[in-house]
Amino acid sequence: MRIDGPWTHRDVSANGIRLHVAELGSGPMVLLLHGFGEFWWTWHHQLEALADAGYRAVAVDLRGYGDSDKPPRGYDAWTLAGDVAGLIRSLGARKAHLVGHAWGGMLALTAAALHLRVVESVTVIGSAHPLALRSSISHTALRRKRTNQARAMAHLFRFQVPMAPERWLVKDDAAAVGALFRDWSGPQWTKTADFDAAMTNFRQAMLVAGVPHSALEYYRWAFRAQFRGEGKRFTDAVGTRVSAPVLQLHGSADPCVLPETATASAPWLGPHSPLTTWDGVGHFPHLEAPAATNDALLTFLTKP
Repeated sequence: MRIDGPWTHRDVSANGIRLHVAELGSGPMVLLLHGFGEFWWTWHHQLEALADAGYRAVAVDLRGYGDSDKPPRGYDAWTLAGDVAGLIRSLGARKAHLVGHAWGGMLALTAAALHLRVVESVTVIGSAHPLALRSSISHTALRRKRTNQARAMAHLFRFQVPMAPERWLVKDDAAAVGALFRDWSGPQWTKTADFDAAMTNFRQAMLVAGVPHSALEYYRWAFRAQFRGEGKRFTDAVGTRVSAPVLQLHGSADPCVLPETATASAPWLGPHSPLTTWDGVGHFPHLEAPAATNDALLTFLTKP
């Protein structure tokens, strides 16, 4: 999955594993963290925009994805946050601006809570604070309304059973990935050739050996931790306000992480944490509206 472009691919050892990154530019580091079913390429628009603006943009294949290592364990939030902090140090930076989409956004906020010293700022795209998401799911689980966060995250529960979800994800050349992304995207983007090209890449990335199981382990730890002591410890660890500056970018048509769930993140974010939403945009603002996303991100990063 090392797609050619102006960026440079390399492998970096961090937190006991090997992580693949694509990087471009020089200057303050911006570390880009993808979400479920994606890989580093999801940030191809942002890599170039950030590099042109004078930043060192680094897009990583998270643990279990793309060309990074796929160990049998380590998909808990503690270890994943350690991957982020270790990667920043291994890349020779003292601090980095974190930008995360979906799972990557929650991971960025977790890293900001657990490893504050290496985090300069956090930008959360199509995501929410992990405690806001948990609260929204639990509070809407019994509602009959067609639109609620529990229904929107129904795949979280479906992914808990063994083996069957893995087989479903790779069946028919990972057709399920294309179907999920289409369901989660805004209607305008799904009609474009850009969407078709992106689905080709994401479906291919899911077919890499080990990726389906690793991707699902993120969901399985998040669910099962709620019934274990580590879930309580995690809540305590991330339950205070994030002291780093935070920017939230969200699509008003996001059917996966609902806009009201993103808004509900406010108690865990700093007092000046703006939330920007775009009409007609779904779960993937960085792909659906790359120019607007880049403008908002660069405006935030260049604020004194």
